[in-house]
Amino acid sequence: MDINYNHYRMFYYVAKYRNFTRAAAVLMNSQSNITRAIKNMENELGCTLFVRSNRGVRLTPEGEKLYAHIRVAVEQIQAGEEELSTDKTMESGAVSIGTSGVALRCFLLPVLKDFQQRYPKIHVRLSNHSTPQAIAALKSGAVDLALVTTPVGTPKGLKVKTVKQVRTVAVCGKAFGELEGKEISLSKLADYPIVSLGPHTKTHEVYSSWFGQYGLHFSPDIEAYTSDQVLPIVRSNLGIGFVPYEFLDTDETDDVLVLKIKEPLPERAVCFLKREDHTLSIAAKELERMIYAAAQKSGSH
Repeated sequence: MDINYNHYRMFYYVAKYRNFTRAAAVLMNSQSNITRAIKNMENELGCTLFVRSNRGVRLTPEGEKLYAHIRVAVEQIQAGEEELSTDKTMESGAVSIGTSGVALRCFLLPVLKDFQQRYPKIHVRLSNHSTPQAIAALKSGAVDLALVTTPVGTPKGLKVKTVKQVRTVAVCGKAFGELEGKEISLSKLADYPIVSLGPHTKTHEVYSSWFGQYGLHFSPDIEAYTSDQVLPIVRSNLGIGFVPYEFLDTDETDDVLVLKIKEPLPERAVCFLKREDHTLSIAAKELERMIYAAAQKSGSH
Protein backbone atom coordinates (compact mmCIF):
# COMPACT_ATOMS: atom_id res chain seq x y z
CA MET A 1 0.00 0.00 0.00
CA ASP A 2 1.23 3.47 -0.90
CA ILE A 3 0.08 5.57 2.07
CA ASN A 4 2.60 8.11 3.30
CA TYR A 5 3.19 9.18 6.88
CA ASN A 6 1.62 12.59 6.34
CA HIS A 7 -1.71 10.99 5.47
CA TYR A 8 -1.56 8.77 8.55
CA ARG A 9 -0.80 11.89 10.59
CA MET A 10 -3.90 13.59 9.19
CA PHE A 11 -5.94 10.51 10.03
CA TYR A 12 -4.54 10.57 13.59
CA TYR A 13 -5.63 14.15 14.28
CA VAL A 14 -9.09 13.75 12.73
CA ALA A 15 -9.59 10.61 14.83
CA LYS A 16 -8.20 12.28 17.94
CA TYR A 17 -10.47 15.35 17.77
CA ARG A 18 -13.40 13.71 15.90
CA ASN A 19 -13.45 16.85 13.81
CA PHE A 20 -11.97 17.76 10.39
CA THR A 21 -11.97 21.50 11.07
CA ARG A 22 -10.04 21.22 14.33
CA ALA A 23 -7.57 18.75 12.79
CA ALA A 24 -6.97 21.20 9.92
CA ALA A 25 -6.27 24.00 12.41
CA VAL A 26 -3.75 21.91 14.38
CA LEU A 27 -2.02 20.76 11.19
CA MET A 28 -2.16 24.24 9.67
CA ASN A 29 -3.66 22.73 6.55
CA SER A 30 -6.90 23.15 4.64
CA GLN A 31 -9.93 21.05 5.49
CA SER A 32 -10.31 20.12 1.83
CA ASN A 33 -6.76 18.71 1.70
CA ILE A 34 -7.38 16.61 4.79
CA THR A 35 -10.75 15.38 3.46
CA ARG A 36 -9.06 14.40 0.18
CA ALA A 37 -6.24 12.58 2.03
CA ILE A 38 -8.68 10.59 4.15
CA LYS A 39 -10.68 9.67 1.04
CA ASN A 40 -7.49 8.43 -0.65
CA MET A 41 -6.67 6.36 2.44
CA GLU A 42 -10.11 4.79 2.42
CA ASN A 43 -9.75 3.90 -1.26
CA GLU A 44 -6.29 2.44 -0.67
CA LEU A 45 -7.42 0.44 2.39
CA GLY A 46 -10.70 -0.61 0.84
CA CYS A 47 -12.87 0.44 3.81
CA THR A 48 -14.58 3.45 5.34
CA LEU A 49 -12.70 5.02 8.27
CA PHE A 50 -15.09 7.79 9.38
CA VAL A 51 -18.83 8.35 9.47
CA ARG A 52 -19.91 11.98 9.36
CA SER A 53 -22.67 13.39 11.56
CA ASN A 54 -23.98 16.78 12.65
CA ARG A 55 -21.66 16.63 15.69
CA GLY A 56 -18.55 15.91 13.63
CA VAL A 57 -17.25 12.46 12.74
CA ARG A 58 -16.91 9.11 14.43
CA LEU A 59 -14.64 6.19 13.66
CA THR A 60 -16.02 3.07 12.04
CA PRO A 61 -15.01 -0.29 13.57
CA GLU A 62 -12.25 -0.48 10.91
CA GLY A 63 -11.21 3.06 11.74
CA GLU A 64 -11.00 2.21 15.45
CA LYS A 65 -8.71 -0.72 14.70
CA LEU A 66 -6.43 1.43 12.55
CA TYR A 67 -6.40 4.29 15.07
CA ALA A 68 -5.30 1.97 17.87
CA HIS A 69 -2.07 1.32 15.94
CA ILE A 70 -1.60 4.74 14.31
CA ARG A 71 -2.00 6.55 17.65
CA VAL A 72 0.91 4.62 19.17
CA ALA A 73 3.10 5.13 16.09
CA VAL A 74 2.46 8.87 15.72
CA GLU A 75 2.86 9.59 19.44
CA GLN A 76 6.11 7.60 19.56
CA ILE A 77 7.45 9.52 16.57
CA GLN A 78 6.46 12.81 18.19
CA ALA A 79 8.13 11.77 21.45
CA GLY A 80 11.29 10.92 19.54
CA GLU A 81 11.27 14.27 17.76
CA GLU A 82 10.77 16.11 21.03
CA GLU A 83 13.58 14.14 22.67
CA LEU A 84 15.96 14.96 19.83
CA SER A 85 14.93 18.60 20.05
CA THR A 86 15.71 18.79 23.77
CA ASP A 87 18.96 16.87 23.23
CA LYS A 88 19.96 19.42 20.60
CA THR A 89 19.45 22.26 23.06
CA MET A 90 21.28 20.24 25.76
CA GLU A 91 18.13 20.22 27.89
CA SER A 92 18.33 16.46 28.28
CA GLY A 93 20.63 13.56 27.53
CA ALA A 94 23.33 11.45 29.12
CA VAL A 95 27.04 10.77 28.75
CA SER A 96 28.84 7.73 30.15
CA ILE A 97 32.59 7.85 30.78
CA GLY A 98 35.05 5.14 31.76
CA THR A 99 37.98 6.69 33.58
CA SER A 100 40.97 5.74 35.68
CA GLY A 101 41.50 7.43 39.03
CA VAL A 102 44.57 9.29 37.79
CA ALA A 103 42.82 10.54 34.65
CA LEU A 104 39.87 11.71 36.75
CA ARG A 105 41.90 13.68 39.29
CA CYS A 106 44.64 14.96 37.02
CA PHE A 107 42.48 16.08 34.10
CA LEU A 108 38.79 15.22 33.95
CA LEU A 109 37.37 16.71 37.16
CA PRO A 110 37.64 20.42 36.18
CA VAL A 111 36.27 19.60 32.72
CA LEU A 112 33.26 17.85 34.26
CA LYS A 113 32.70 20.76 36.64
CA ASP A 114 32.58 23.19 33.73
CA PHE A 115 30.35 20.82 31.71
CA GLN A 116 27.83 20.43 34.52
CA GLN A 117 27.71 24.17 35.16
CA ARG A 118 26.92 24.79 31.50
CA TYR A 119 24.57 21.83 31.00
CA PRO A 120 23.04 20.91 34.37
CA LYS A 121 20.31 18.77 32.78
CA ILE A 122 22.76 16.36 31.13
CA HIS A 123 23.24 13.23 33.22
CA VAL A 124 26.88 12.13 33.53
CA ARG A 125 27.72 8.53 34.48
CA LEU A 126 31.26 7.79 35.63
CA SER A 127 32.74 4.30 35.83
CA ASN A 128 35.99 3.89 37.75
CA HIS A 129 38.20 1.54 35.73
CA SER A 130 41.79 0.55 35.26
CA THR A 131 43.10 1.38 31.78
CA PRO A 132 42.45 -2.14 30.39
CA GLN A 133 38.96 -2.22 31.93
CA ALA A 134 38.08 1.21 30.51
CA ILE A 135 39.23 0.19 27.04
CA ALA A 136 37.17 -3.01 27.24
CA ALA A 137 34.11 -1.04 28.40
CA LEU A 138 34.52 1.40 25.51
CA LYS A 139 34.86 -1.36 22.93
CA SER A 140 31.76 -3.13 24.24
CA GLY A 141 29.70 0.06 24.17
CA ALA A 142 29.24 0.15 27.94
CA VAL A 143 30.63 3.70 27.96
CA ASP A 144 30.63 6.49 25.36
CA LEU A 145 34.10 7.85 26.08
CA ALA A 146 37.17 6.88 28.06
CA LEU A 147 39.99 8.78 29.76
CA VAL A 148 42.86 6.65 30.97
CA THR A 149 46.56 6.78 31.73
CA THR A 150 49.33 5.44 29.53
CA PRO A 151 50.52 3.01 28.38
CA VAL A 152 47.53 2.54 26.11
CA GLY A 153 49.07 0.97 23.04
CA THR A 154 47.14 1.09 19.77
CA PRO A 155 43.78 -0.54 20.53
CA LYS A 156 42.04 -1.61 17.34
CA GLY A 157 38.96 0.40 16.42
CA LEU A 158 39.66 3.20 18.88
CA LYS A 159 40.91 6.74 18.35
CA VAL A 160 43.48 7.77 20.98
CA LYS A 161 44.61 11.31 21.78
CA THR A 162 46.97 12.47 24.53
CA VAL A 163 45.35 15.28 26.50
CA LYS A 164 47.77 15.86 29.38
CA GLN A 165 51.25 14.88 30.52
CA VAL A 166 51.39 13.59 34.09
CA ARG A 167 54.35 14.26 36.39
CA THR A 168 54.87 11.35 38.78
CA VAL A 169 56.79 11.64 42.06
CA ALA A 170 58.04 9.18 44.67
CA VAL A 171 56.61 9.83 48.14
CA CYS A 172 56.95 8.46 51.66
CA GLY A 173 55.74 9.20 55.19
CA LYS A 174 57.69 10.96 57.95
CA ALA A 175 58.85 7.60 59.32
CA PHE A 176 61.29 7.51 56.39
CA GLY A 177 62.62 10.95 57.21
CA GLU A 178 66.23 9.83 56.74
CA LEU A 179 65.58 9.95 52.98
CA GLU A 180 64.47 13.58 52.94
CA GLY A 181 66.62 15.86 50.81
CA LYS A 182 68.87 13.06 49.56
CA GLU A 183 69.24 11.83 45.99
CA ILE A 184 68.30 8.17 46.14
CA SER A 185 69.21 5.56 43.57
CA LEU A 186 66.57 3.12 42.44
CA SER A 187 68.61 0.23 43.80
CA LYS A 188 68.58 1.91 47.23
CA LEU A 189 64.85 2.58 46.93
CA ALA A 190 64.27 -1.11 46.25
CA ASP A 191 65.48 -1.89 49.79
CA TYR A 192 62.40 -0.14 51.22
CA PRO A 193 58.80 -1.41 51.22
CA ILE A 194 57.00 -0.38 48.04
CA VAL A 195 53.32 0.52 47.65
CA SER A 196 51.81 0.19 44.18
CA LEU A 197 48.89 -1.18 42.21
CA GLY A 198 48.76 -4.90 41.62
CA PRO A 199 49.48 -6.98 38.54
CA HIS A 200 47.17 -6.71 35.52
CA THR A 201 47.24 -2.90 35.80
CA LYS A 202 49.16 -0.58 33.51
CA THR A 203 50.68 1.15 36.55
CA HIS A 204 52.24 -2.11 37.70
CA GLU A 205 53.44 -2.73 34.15
CA VAL A 206 55.09 0.72 33.97
CA TYR A 207 57.04 0.39 37.20
CA SER A 208 57.93 -3.24 36.62
CA SER A 209 59.46 -2.21 33.30
CA TRP A 210 61.25 0.76 34.92
CA PHE A 211 62.82 -1.36 37.64
CA GLY A 212 63.74 -3.96 35.04
CA GLN A 213 65.71 -1.41 33.02
CA TYR A 214 68.14 -1.24 35.94
CA GLY A 215 68.24 -4.96 36.60
CA LEU A 216 65.87 -4.76 39.55
CA HIS A 217 62.79 -6.82 40.35
CA PHE A 218 59.58 -4.90 41.04
CA SER A 219 57.58 -6.61 43.76
CA PRO A 220 55.35 -4.25 45.80
CA ASP A 221 55.04 -5.10 49.48
CA ILE A 222 51.54 -3.60 49.56
CA GLU A 223 49.23 -3.73 46.54
CA ALA A 224 46.54 -1.06 46.38
CA TYR A 225 43.36 -1.61 44.38
CA THR A 226 43.16 1.96 43.01
CA SER A 227 45.63 4.80 42.59
CA ASP A 228 43.70 6.88 45.14
CA GLN A 229 44.62 4.36 47.84
CA VAL A 230 48.39 4.71 47.42
CA LEU A 231 48.78 8.09 49.13
CA PRO A 232 46.79 7.21 52.31
CA ILE A 233 48.88 4.03 52.64
CA VAL A 234 52.08 6.02 52.23
CA ARG A 235 50.87 8.61 54.72
CA SER A 236 50.46 5.80 57.23
CA ASN A 237 54.20 5.07 56.91
CA LEU A 238 53.67 1.67 55.31
CA GLY A 239 56.01 2.22 52.40
CA ILE A 240 57.16 4.32 49.44
CA GLY A 241 54.77 4.94 46.58
CA PHE A 242 54.56 6.68 43.22
CA VAL A 243 51.75 9.17 42.66
CA PRO A 244 50.94 12.03 40.26
CA TYR A 245 52.12 15.38 41.60
CA GLU A 246 48.51 16.63 41.40
CA PHE A 247 47.62 14.24 44.21
CA LEU A 248 49.70 16.38 46.61
CA ASP A 249 47.61 19.54 46.42
CA THR A 250 45.76 19.18 49.75
CA ASP A 251 46.57 19.87 53.39
CA GLU A 252 46.35 16.14 54.02
CA THR A 253 49.77 15.68 52.39
CA ASP A 254 51.68 17.85 54.92
CA ASP A 255 53.08 14.66 56.46
CA VAL A 256 54.23 13.26 53.10
CA LEU A 257 57.76 13.71 51.77
CA VAL A 258 58.59 13.98 48.07
CA LEU A 259 61.78 12.04 47.35
CA LYS A 260 64.56 12.85 44.92
CA ILE A 261 65.19 9.79 42.74
CA LYS A 262 68.43 9.60 40.77
CA GLU A 263 66.93 7.78 37.80
CA PRO A 264 64.23 9.63 35.79
CA LEU A 265 60.75 8.40 36.66
CA PRO A 266 58.66 6.94 33.82
CA GLU A 267 56.73 9.48 31.76
CA ARG A 268 52.98 9.01 31.77
CA ALA A 269 50.04 10.83 30.24
CA VAL A 270 46.25 10.99 30.25
CA CYS A 271 44.66 9.84 26.98
CA PHE A 272 41.18 10.37 25.58
CA LEU A 273 39.64 7.46 23.66
CA LYS A 274 36.54 6.98 21.56
CA ARG A 275 35.31 4.40 19.08
CA GLU A 276 36.06 5.09 15.41
CA ASP A 277 32.85 3.41 14.18
CA HIS A 278 30.48 5.09 16.62
CA THR A 279 28.71 8.43 16.23
CA LEU A 280 28.58 10.30 19.53
CA SER A 281 25.41 11.87 20.88
CA ILE A 282 25.14 15.66 20.89
CA ALA A 283 25.98 15.78 24.60
CA ALA A 284 28.98 13.45 24.20
CA LYS A 285 30.27 15.52 21.27
CA GLU A 286 30.12 18.65 23.39
CA LEU A 287 32.01 16.96 26.21
CA GLU A 288 34.59 15.79 23.67
CA ARG A 289 34.98 19.37 22.44
CA MET A 290 35.53 20.62 25.99
CA ILE A 291 38.08 17.85 26.63
CA TYR A 292 40.06 18.89 23.56
CA ALA A 293 39.86 22.55 24.60
CA ALA A 294 41.20 21.68 28.06
CA ALA A 295 43.97 19.64 26.41
CA GLN A 296 45.06 22.62 24.36
CA LYS A 297 45.07 24.80 27.46
CA SER A 298 47.26 22.29 29.29
CA GLY A 299 49.72 22.23 26.40
CA SER A 300 48.96 18.73 25.05
CA HIS A 301 48.25 18.53 21.34
